[in-house]
Amino acid sequence: MAYDFETRCIHGKGADGLTEDTCSVSFPIYQTACFSHIKPGHNANGFDYTRESNPTRSKLEEVITALEGAADSVALSSGMAAISVCFELFRPGDHILCAEDLYGGVFRLHKLVNQKNGLEIDYADLRDPAVFEAAIRDNTRAVYLESPTNPMMNITDLRQTAEIAHRHGCLLIVDNTFMSPCFQQPLALGADIVVHSGTKFLGGHNDTSSGFVCARDPDLAAQLRLLSKTIGGVLAPFDCWLVLRGIKTLSVRMERQQANAMAIARWLKEQACVTAVYYPGLPEHPGHDVQSAQASGFGSMISFRVDSAETAVHILEHVRLITFAESLGGTESLLTYPVTQTHLDVPEALRKKLGIDDTLLRMSVGLESAEDLLEDLRQAMDI
Repeated sequence: MAYDFETRCIHGKGADGLTEDTCSVSFPIYQTACFSHIKPGHNANGFDYTRESNPTRSKLEEVITALEGAADSVALSSGMAAISVCFELFRPGDHILCAEDLYGGVFRLHKLVNQKNGLEIDYADLRDPAVFEAAIRDNTRAVYLESPTNPMMNITDLRQTAEIAHRHGCLLIVDNTFMSPCFQQPLALGADIVVHSGTKFLGGHNDTSSGFVCARDPDLAAQLRLLSKTIGGVLAPFDCWLVLRGIKTLSVRMERQQANAMAIARWLKEQACVTAVYYPGLPEHPGHDVQSAQASGFGSMISFRVDSAETAVHILEHVRLITFAESLGGTESLLTYPVTQTHLDVPEALRKKLGIDDTLLRMSVGLESAEDLLEDLRQAMDI
């Protein structure tokens, strides 16, 4: 039976999924490092060692796989661990083409690890097919992007990007953190691999770190699982349980947070100190039509520009209900200063090109009353 999305958030594959002997309604935390064997080469339940596999992690991976429509998924210790595993698929001399608007930690990974290991990495505006195709080389093996991007909320046509990438023999890897599978399912649009920082919307409560890598092809999924087991950055049982619990409310959280974000985005447009609002749910956003065609929602991430760095700092220092912090996707609303926090490792020239400067703020809209959030922004902007 094909369950609806909301049901899969709670039950995964349902009766066809992983079960356990006690029939516990809340899937248990198997807090063990190892499992006993009946005789050499045979164990009682298919589990050997928790780095390799664990029932709590397997249940979480089953749920994520069901939500993303993947062949398989692996739960890792963070979003960066998931991204790192993806780049371990490639060999020295391989070229990876990346979107130029990415989370700053990805640039740091490329600079400190991937390029040291012999990967050739370039950045381009993948929204433009002509620019995209011109940047592909004979040795290009993969295309990596976010949509919407962090923090500029740029939207890439994933169907078109997948077609171009596959025509050139490249894998398409999409970071789906901002949308979650609730609003966007890149594998169904042609992506080969989806990554998540599960710390964000999937976990949803700002209380644990996690990451996921999901693959459409079973053979590719098997490679990613082997790499994850070998490198060892997998998610611990207790953290798996926290994310399992968080995902149960994913659909209702995303809908409510999106409604709050729409109200705040519309309000921000009317404020004298705000010079630009970047939210794909606004009809005037340049990616609005593409997002409407490839996703079922717009999410709850907003970036906005104010009239000066002094105004930006004043707002950050005077919010009371909204928290000045650099994560996103949780029940609490957070305000972030990308230029000094999440995107400090982006090369300065590229930051300037993208518009990531000292007047830009990024807001992750939470589950508080929209009116209370607006009142907090009002008093913080009262300069």
